[in-house]
Amino acid sequence: MTDVMTDKQFKTILEMVDMILDGCKDLDEAKQKVQKLIENQSGKKED
Repeated sequence: MTDVMTDKQFKTILEMVDMILDGCKDLDEAKQKVQKLIENQSGKKED
């Protein structure tokens, strides 16, 4: 089955990224925070 993202889900993700970027002083800090979230989700998604 193919996972399809709705417009609402996509908008929510973009809003979350915007909040992350607002709290960062520079690009490296933003990258670290996003990477940490990716790693956390990868650990949870082991089905």
